[in-house]
Formats: sequence, structure tokens, C-alpha cells
Amino acid sequence: MHRTEVVVTGLGAITPLGGDVESTWDALLAGESGIRGGVMRDHEGAGLPDTVAGTMAMDPAELLPPVQARRLDRSQQAAFIAAAEAWADAGSPDVDPDRLASAIGTGIGGVRTLLKEDDVLEASGTRRVSPRTVPMLMPNAAAALISIEYGARAGVYTPVSACSSGAEAIALGARLIRAGEADVVIAGGTEAAITPITVAGFTQAQALSRHTAEPASASRPFAADRSGFVLSEGAAVMVLESAEHAGARGAHVHAVLAGAGIAADAHHITAPAPDGSGQISAMRKALAQAGLAPDQISHINAHATGTPVGDVAEAHAIGEVFGRATVTAPKAALGHLFGAAGAIEALIAVLSVEHGVIPPTRNITTTGVGPGIDLDVVAERRDVPQEAVLSNSFGFGGQNVSLIVTGVRHHASRTAPTTP
Repeated sequence: MHRTEVVVTGLGAITPLGGDVESTWDALLAGESGIRGGVMRDHEGAGLPDTVAGTMAMDPAELLPPVQARRLDRSQQAAFIAAAEAWADAGSPDVDPDRLASAIGTGIGGVRTLLKEDDVLEASGTRRVSPRTVPMLMPNAAAALISIEYGARAGVYTPVSACSSGAEAIALGARLIRAGEADVVIAGGTEAAITPITVAGFTQAQALSRHTAEPASASRPFAADRSGFVLSEGAAVMVLESAEHAGARGAHVHAVLAGAGIAADAHHITAPAPDGSGQISAMRKALAQAGLAPDQISHINAHATGTPVGDVAEAHAIGEVFGRATVTAPKAALGHLFGAAGAIEALIAVLSVEHGVIPPTRNITTTGVGPGIDLDVVAERRDVPQEAVLSNSFGFGGQNVSLIVTGVRHHASRTAPTTP
């Protein structure tokens, strides 16, 4: 049976490493860090520790017209900027509005607006609260605003699945195209939740890195001395398109979104399943949909947040499916973009395939990998053809998403039959 193939024709991003895709990619390959210190200096009275975080390299408000910027939460600003870059990169396609959809995931939504307007309410009363508060704080606003901007009437979707939100939005976009409900989907993730309450909550949960003296070395996925993740912000967006629609308009194709797997642990609200069953299932589902064997994956873009328990769990799951696989962990340079993490890392996987390079994992050379991490963790960039890359995103709640992207030539050379 014929299966509609999904290709990536547009890429956009704003991250701690750069204000667009090119600057983010160049900084990642150069081994730079987007992690900065002193982020919570304005909240010393809250008793917060010295906080390091991955703030966006450019203020998104300064990249938008002032009036528009004031009407958007910071997370919406980031999504808007990433979507504009992706849409332009795709050639601003002429699409039937009823065949164009928007899917933008987020873990929290407009939490900065919520906190700010709550402060206004308590200090000055109801009449001083902004009438735009609800549209600025609701999680679906980024997807809705992008739908309005580009006239996407095939549907507006907002996966809210913690750290897997962005990847789930991309998987959903591919599903819409394969189901024949859309020809083009603007898909990705956004987050801007570096706030006192989120930092305090993660601190109390002992989830944040304790290596705060040197911000650039705070995020240490897979390292022997890792102690937690670094909270970051930003957005990444892709334009997904049916291969037929892209071919008809002569679009440049970055890569093929060949497979997506989604599975649940059904185990614990924050801890991964001890046997890795959900993560293993997601990876195997992605392989099956892509029609690939484990040994055909060139490398794995790991979820790898830098937590002592999470990294070992993922290493075990990867080992069960792939054996001693080659992996990279972008969060070492980017930090954890939470709801946008899966989107930016899927975007990095696309660029890895397109340019034939595995990005380095920062902060792994000093102490080496920790016990229980039987993986080939790439410490320095490797320039080698990448036929297929798998990208993992695992979220609180036991929500697991794996995406597989392949090169255009590799995809075209495949002769094995596929099923829907």
C-alpha cells in the first residue's frame, strides 16, 4: 500500500546558542555553550541558589515590532520568530489554507505572563491586570497565533507533554500528513519558563545541576560527575510537507521524517520505568515505521538531560535496541529547553543528516562517561555521512517520543516496500 512520505522543507530556531538556525548550528559544532550564570540575581530575596540557565542568545522581543511584542508572552515571541524563519526557509509555500495545519508543543505555556499579572493583581488590584492576560498565558496560544499568521485552517494542535512536547508536535504533524488531513504542517516546540517558581521547584526536587561555579560546564549529560540538568528557553519549528506537495513546487528538502514512535511508561509521574520499556517501545516503533533495522541508524541524538538516574535509564534502553550505539547529547551545550527540547534536537538531527556531521557533546572529556553508560558518546565533532539519525525525547509522566530522519538520497535508494 502506498504511504505518503513526509519531508522537512523549512527550519527555524531561536536558542541559547543563537538567534537563528545557522548561528545555533555553528555554535554547537564549535563546541560553544549557551549556559549563563547569575540568571536569578533579581530574585535574591527568594532564597534561590546561584542559578545558571540557558537564556536565549537574543531577546525575542527585540526581533518583533514593539506593539506585537507587548501582546505576546516570551514563549509566544520565540515561537513566532522560529516559525517565521522556518516558513521563509521553506520558500513561503503557496498552500491551500484548508490543507495547512499548525502544531506547536509546550510544557508550560505563558507562565511568565501568569506570574507577572498575578503580581499586578496582588499589588494594584483587578483593574490593573492586562486584558490580554488569558491569551498570553494559555498554552495553545503559540500554535493559534502561528495558525492566524499563516492562515492554517486544517487544525491547530498543542501537545503538552513536558520534555517531549516539541517532538510530539512533530510526530503529530507527520501523522496529519500521512493521514491525508494536511499537505503542510508548521510543527515544533517553544518554552520560556526560567522563573523563580520553576527554578525553586526543580531545586527542591534536586533535579538541577549543582555545578554552578562555571556555567559553561554545568550541563554534563552522560558524564561521571553529572548532577542534574540546566533549565533553558527557546523555540524550534519545522515546515513538514508531503513529498508530493514539495516535489510539485520544487522545494528544497533538508531531510525525510521517516519514522516516529510514541509510547508511555505508565509507571511514575517523574521517574522513568526501571526496565526502560516505554523508551524501548518508542524507539522500536520509530524504526518499524521508517522500515529500518537498528544497525542502519548512523547515530542517536539522546534525550540525555544530565540527571544521574535518567541518563543511565536511557543508556540502558538504547543498549537494548542498538547495542553500544554512537550518541550525541546537545543539552550539554543548549541546556534543557523543556517543551522545545524535542523540537530543537529533531532539528539538529535534520542538520546532521543534511551536512554529514555528528555534533560534539560538551563537558564529557574531563571525567569521562559515568558507570552504566555503555555508549560511544561523541566528544568531538565527527564529519562522517549520516544516513539516518534517531532523536529521543522523554518527558515527565512517562511520555516517550522517538523520531527518525533520513537523508534524501538514502531514502530514495530504499527499495523495500512500506506499509502505513
